[in-house]
Amino acid sequence: MASTNELKNGLVLNLDGELWTVIEFQHVKPGKGPAFVRTKLKHVLSGKVVDKTFNAGIKVDTATVDKRDMQYLYADGEDFVFMDTSSYEQLHISGKIVGDDAGFLLGEMIVTVATHEGAVLFIELPTSALFEVTYTEPGMQGDRSTSGTKPATLETGAEVQVPLFITIGEKVKIDTRDKRYLGRA
Repeated sequence: MASTNELKNGLVLNLDGELWTVIEFQHVKPGKGPAFVRTKLKHVLSGKVVDKTFNAGIKVDTATVDKRDMQYLYADGEDFVFMDTSSYEQLHISGKIVGDDAGFLLGEMIVTVATHEGAVLFIELPTSALFEVTYTEPGMQGDRSTSGTKPATLETGAEVQVPLFITIGEKVKIDTRDKRYLGRA
């Protein structure tokens, strides 16, 4: 249990049996009436974001989420296999949990795996990673209809938008959170 005055970004709350992560919070003291805390919460499993307001000082139930660094090994059918870097224990994680991040998993990449009571909740990729471009159309100098970007396929099979000057075989740095091109390696 924690007070709403102790809320911080990243804290996981257990509200009505559902797990929610605090994305934003703001303590509000209106000129008239009691103080309250306005929060933006993200559902851990579905990713749905909601706004919720709490009275200041009330107790909320917090959930214990264990986050461990694990190394991605390989895909096994629909599952993905990760290894704990300290105990060498292997963990199979469902493709439903990995979701769209599967297109940005490189062999031996270190990711953070979050678990609650033994169940895997989600994985967090590093904020950026280097990928090799395996296919992209040649960029035409006069082509500016797409504001200077073109689609490119990465070595993992994911497709991202890159500038026109990027060619096949180049290494590019991609932000894994919003799948955005950051620069050349």
